[in-house]
Amino acid sequence: MDPAVLAWLHAQLGTTNTDDLTARYNRLGTARAVAAEVLAERRAGLLADPLRLVVDGVVTVDRTANLTGIERQLAQLQTILGPDEAAPGGDDTAHLDTATLVPARRTR
Repeated sequence: MDPAVLAWLHAQLGTTNTDDLTARYNRLGTARAVAAEVLAERRAGLLADPLRLVVDGVVTVDRTANLTGIERQLAQLQTILGPDEAAPGGDDTAHLDTATLVPARRTR
């Protein structure tokens, strides 16, 4: 896996096992698919346990904000391109533009 792809995955997912990410990338083929799969697993893990636990006067644990954050991140992931994807309908060749620099004022 390309170091840029791995860096992008770590930026999207936080600290994650590199070997696991590499195996997923080899199986799925794109960084965005890997990120979506990892986030879906995290979401499923949150849904498997109660989102809110209250013991009166002792402790309150509320993970609904975590679930909302993961769902928001999954939705955002659908709108961005991974580092290994080209823009749809776009040209992925490099372009070089040149411009002439002229001074703003002439000196006397």
